[in-house]
Amino acid sequence: MRHAVDVAVADRRVQFEALGAFAIGAAVLAALGLYGLLASLVAERRREIGIRMALGADRGAVRRWLARQILVVTGAGVGAGLVAALAASRLLQPFLYSISPRDPLAIAATVSGLIALIAATSYWPVRRATSLDLADALRRD
Repeated sequence: MRHAVDVAVADRRVQFEALGAFAIGAAVLAALGLYGLLASLVAERRREIGIRMALGADRGAVRRWLARQILVVTGAGVGAGLVAALAASRLLQPFLYSISPRDPLAIAATVSGLIALIAATSYWPVRRATSLDLADALRRD
């Protein structure tokens, strides 16, 4: 019986494994793109960060300032994504087994994963921004 079930669901299993692989690839590409965007934004604000630090802001204050800006953009993106996902939930219904497209646990897990991904990709640009040489940052441009 087990063999018959395995044969019956083999096509679906391959489709879902491929879908999972593409989802992981998309998450990696999104993380790389987000890292590049954040690194670019921090590089553009290098002089502003240098001025803030020269006027007395410590590294922690600058990190909190940058993290707050990233969280605002993250919140807007996650909010827009939730609205789009809930709007498209009817289209996803045929592909879901034993789970509702509006399952709060699945949505919370997805949002938590996205926030963790954003936090991980924003760590290095923020850290690099607060470890810059003040004289070099103020001299540029």
